[in-house]
Amino acid sequence: MKILVSGAHGLVGKALTKSLTTDGYELVSLVRRERVVGNPEIEWDPHQGSIDAAHLEGFDAVVHLAGENIASGRWSNEKKQRIRDSRVQGTTLLSETLSRLARPPATFISASAIGYYGDRGNETLTEKSGPGSDFLSKVCVEWEQATRSAEAKGIRTVHARFGIILDPKGGALEKMLTPFRMGIGGRVGDGNQWMSWITLADVIGGLTYLLEKSQLQGAVNFVSPNPVTNAEFTKALGNVLSRPTLFPVPAFAARVAFGEMADALLLSSAKVEPVALTDEGFQFQYPKLPQALGKILKTSKN
Repeated sequence: MKILVSGAHGLVGKALTKSLTTDGYELVSLVRRERVVGNPEIEWDPHQGSIDAAHLEGFDAVVHLAGENIASGRWSNEKKQRIRDSRVQGTTLLSETLSRLARPPATFISASAIGYYGDRGNETLTEKSGPGSDFLSKVCVEWEQATRSAEAKGIRTVHARFGIILDPKGGALEKMLTPFRMGIGGRVGDGNQWMSWITLADVIGGLTYLLEKSQLQGAVNFVSPNPVTNAEFTKALGNVLSRPTLFPVPAFAARVAFGEMADALLLSSAKVEPVALTDEGFQFQYPKLPQALGKILKTSKN
């Protein structure tokens, strides 16, 4: 199977490319810089609306993961515009280009996020739940709508709504580890907000499952079947690291430190279930948090 991957140098992209290459897939990366001669790469520039369309013919699948990092730096108006444009413009360009190909891919997996649902308290959320109304929710709605050209062409299109991806070498967990290992970690706010998490290994397993064994289309939640509250997450991480968790971060302090991003990423509550994947028969390697943290943190030391 020949697969095109955008965002191949991000947390998910690196792991997916390594895994699929090991399994014998032919991988080609979509890159925003000048391609390196001899490397399996195709150039594009979403901001300029340019893409090497001639070389997109004949792929079996496209996995689109590119987008501005939402957790790096405070959300200025310029940062928010980059977050939105990097997702909507890039997805629109890729979707429209795929729809015009003589030999389009059979499958288009486009990243999205559980930010789609917004801050929903204790409500149980599935792929059938509607969107929220905050900034990230609106971005996710536009992001998913940007695939319409590919869907209209008849390409099987999946919106992979990623939850909090746990890996010690990137993402949220990497940022948490230093204070928790120093014994100064703690819950954020009142700790009652739900965290819908998933290990990087299960993200890669789920994406591979969608490529190999499933004909799912539309929204697919990439989260563990066992979400936890922030307080439960804090306790589990402290237990695995054998460190106390006695230093809570009050909501006002989080807002002072991170601004609007604090409400969207740290204080927001989304209790999300992976109904599409579990109904399809996908088996999570790490469905429960204590075992997941124990495994990935033990592996990271080796």
